[in-house]
Amino acid sequence: MAQDLSSNWKKLQAKIKAESTTASSSAPKPVPKRKAGDGPLSHSQPKRQKLQTSSRQKQERKSASNPSNKTSHKSGPKPTAKQQMGVTQSSAIAKGTPATITPSLALWAEDNDISAEDLAEAYNLGVKNNASLAAGERPRVNEGLAPGVDVGKYVALDCEMVGVGPEGRESVLARVSVVDFHGRQVYDSFVRPRERVTDWRTHITGITARTLASARDFDEVQAAVADLLKNRIVVGHDIRHDLAALQLGHPSSQIRDTARFAGYRQYGHGPKPALRVLAREVLGAEIQTGHHSSIEDARVAMLLFRRKKSDFDVQHASRHGLPTEKTTASETAGISSGSGGGQKKGEGGVAKSKGKKKKKKH
Repeated sequence: MAQDLSSNWKKLQAKIKAESTTASSSAPKPVPKRKAGDGPLSHSQPKRQKLQTSSRQKQERKSASNPSNKTSHKSGPKPTAKQQMGVTQSSAIAKGTPATITPSLALWAEDNDISAEDLAEAYNLGVKNNASLAAGERPRVNEGLAPGVDVGKYVALDCEMVGVGPEGRESVLARVSVVDFHGRQVYDSFVRPRERVTDWRTHITGITARTLASARDFDEVQAAVADLLKNRIVVGHDIRHDLAALQLGHPSSQIRDTARFAGYRQYGHGPKPALRVLAREVLGAEIQTGHHSSIEDARVAMLLFRRKKSDFDVQHASRHGLPTEKTTASETAGISSGSGGGQKKGEGGVAKSKGKKKKKKH
């Protein structure tokens, strides 16, 4: 009996020992406690290292593909603030500066029957800094009628003369030039004198006998200029001498003479100031420093007129007994109180003095 119990006890002890051994081997191992000086947990290190390695590799590949990335980033333009649409243009138009003459504004003016001259006058185009003197082109000498030019209601005329008769005292036409309101060349031609020239006045005009070898006949030039002056306001400096040389008349109501304008008398030592004096004193420009150019002189006369156009209108209205408003309205419409311009001498218009013609005062 005792031996059976002993034998069973031994079997039970062996069984218990075997079960305890199996249980201890399958149980999870305890995690050791972290100390303050320990690094990060071992199970999170591989993931973080992998992310850092991946990021570093991406940067290295980017640098390798674009080695100047750093330099270009520093030297590149800084981003600018986004502009507000429409504000700049509308405020500029409100100020009325010359820079606001855009194609859309020009089309609007054309649709509303506003001439380019009125538009230029409203925005003071070509007057500031004497821009219309150059008019964006060099003189095309002896071209004749310029192709494709739309002539408005204002033109400026100037002529160059040579001397005929005893000692060359009498003046005859040798060159004529016409420009429009903006100073653009409309017509330029040398003219073959019908009389023998006794004084070429080369030191003034630069014209010689060889120059006039390609000149046009007087009748051809006279007809072309008469057609340009007809029903237009003609601007010039002491223009009666130019019209006399052309043997043309023009209604006095359609003439604006800068030599007889009251606002410019202060610049003359006599009754009429010279054109070069007005150019220097009023425009701050030097002209006629060498040979005279009828293109340049016509542009200067037009610019002098435009500088004081409103005062010219007042003087014109007073001289012809018309209110200023009526004068301005008729000029805008291109209507004059007199007959058509470009008349030949003896058909009316400006009266011509008899006898020898005096030299034109430049």
